[in-house]
Amino acid sequence: MPESPPDQRKNPLHGVTLEMIVTALVEAYGWEKLGEMVAIRCFTHEPSVNSSLKFLRRTPWAREKVESLYLWHLRELKRAARES
Repeated sequence: MPESPPDQRKNPLHGVTLEMIVTALVEAYGWEKLGEMVAIRCFTHEPSVNSSLKFLRRTPWAREKVESLYLWHLRELKRAARES
């Protein structure tokens, strides 16, 4: 199997799809809390993974916010694991 380029090996989003990100955040926080954390309509009004994916794929600033929240979530999980 070919190796990833060096710059991608340390990228925590490498190999993670947008659907995986949205699903993980919904499982961790639920739609209501997610809508509070990232105030975008696709999370607050009749939310679904499919509608969110459509919006996030068309809207770079919203996708950046969601990816940033996901990275923060991963850091929090690692921190919690170290503390326990």
